[in-house]
Amino acid sequence: MSVIVPVYNERQALPVLYQRVQAVLQSVPMENELILVDDGSKDGSDDWIADLALRVPNVRAVRLSRNFGKEAALTAGIDHANGDAVIILDADLQDPPELIPKMLAAWHEGADVVAMKRRSRAGESFAKKASAHFFYRLLNRISDTDIPEDTGDFRLMSRKAVNALAALPERNRYMKGLFAWIGLPTTVIEYDRAPRAAGQSQWNYLSLFRLAFEGITSFSIAPLRLATLAGVTTALLGILFAGWIVIKTLVLGEPTPGYPSLIALITFLGGVQLISIGLLGEYMGKTYFEAKQRPVYVVRDVLQTKAAHLPQTRTQGQQRDAA
Repeated sequence: MSVIVPVYNERQALPVLYQRVQAVLQSVPMENELILVDDGSKDGSDDWIADLALRVPNVRAVRLSRNFGKEAALTAGIDHANGDAVIILDADLQDPPELIPKMLAAWHEGADVVAMKRRSRAGESFAKKASAHFFYRLLNRISDTDIPEDTGDFRLMSRKAVNALAALPERNRYMKGLFAWIGLPTTVIEYDRAPRAAGQSQWNYLSLFRLAFEGITSFSIAPLRLATLAGVTTALLGILFAGWIVIKTLVLGEPTPGYPSLIALITFLGGVQLISIGLLGEYMGKTYFEAKQRPVYVVRDVLQTKAAHLPQTRTQGQQRDAA
């Protein structure tokens, strides 16, 4: 079993995280490894996990060269995992590691993916809960991929699921969507999310919006269709408005309305055009970055004790993306 924990500026939470995860791993009768992926932390988290990895045999520290983002850190952890069962866990302990045995039980019963669905979200504001609730349902409505609602990165994947994920070549990676896209048998387990164990969240509303927009544009072309619909609608309204002006002038003999209505129409149409161009540019930008074929991440170093088991093989996808 491999437990992957992406880390970014979580120095305060790391000691508690290690104690709780190790307590769970010691209670599970199977070989295990804890993979801590540092995503360019600046608060000493990288040094802490490096020191831990050099002291504890079943801990491996994968330190990236800079901050590539959580999706890249997750990819790095999955690429370095050797387990038949791979579990993803957040460092803030909002997702309780004590649920790992329950996830393993579902895996033993035949599930390739065990998705953990949030029944409640303690310690989070109403605005964050409401926006997350709305986002998951909107994404499911406009996407062809059935993405489990209210489900984050906390999950278990079988080796089959991990190999399928590693074979996906894209660089713009929205992991929650990719987890669902592979389509293997999935079991959903509900749980109550806890408050953060320590420290402050690195996610503000702007970064959450960017992640949500990344998810929508990665798994749906609905925004482009919406822009097309807006263009057709405004064109029809423009034709109707022009006809109304002509008829009104011919029948009633009134002069054509002046500049206020004209300026309002030009402003509205200009806004629709700019939004449409922006959406088109977003999709073209994704194609541009994919064409560059840059690696998803660059590894600074991988640290573990000499007694620890080193990975012997990599899948083709892992060899392609690891550096």
